[in-house]
Amino acid sequence: MAQNIQSEIKQRKPFTCREEELFLNILRTSDLLQRRSVDVLRPADLSVTQYNVLRILRGAAGDGLACGEISERMVTRDPDITRLLDRLEKRGLVARTREKADRRVVTARITAAGLDLLKKLDDSVLRMHKAQLGHMDAKAQEQLIRLLESSREKLP
Repeated sequence: MAQNIQSEIKQRKPFTCREEELFLNILRTSDLLQRRSVDVLRPADLSVTQYNVLRILRGAAGDGLACGEISERMVTRDPDITRLLDRLEKRGLVARTREKADRRVVTARITAAGLDLLKKLDDSVLRMHKAQLGHMDAKAQEQLIRLLESSREKLP
């Protein structure tokens, strides 16, 4: 059974408020989940944000997306999508083309190599998610989803 957050971070004094305790619980949980993602993606030499971009582009299919659209769909904010795409393009996982109708727009598309890499990762990523969160029944998972969505909805 997991320790409470106060014990985990070895905090001796009480939290100033319940919201602080909740905030730290969310951050700690996110960090632990993220660490396992890093471990699963390491053999493919992908960061979590690179993996996210590839998944976004796989979802866009052959249409591809402009940098701004990719940025809007990112799970975690990355201020330098262009550099991220540069690294993926250098590895042959993404291809970019300048649009003829508007030369200012550059569209990124996932390549066959990118699709192959994601396909190889799909099972291990799914197993990771099941191992991390599969201990909760469907009702608890749904409740947690709604609580987290509600929290994001109220953020400025």
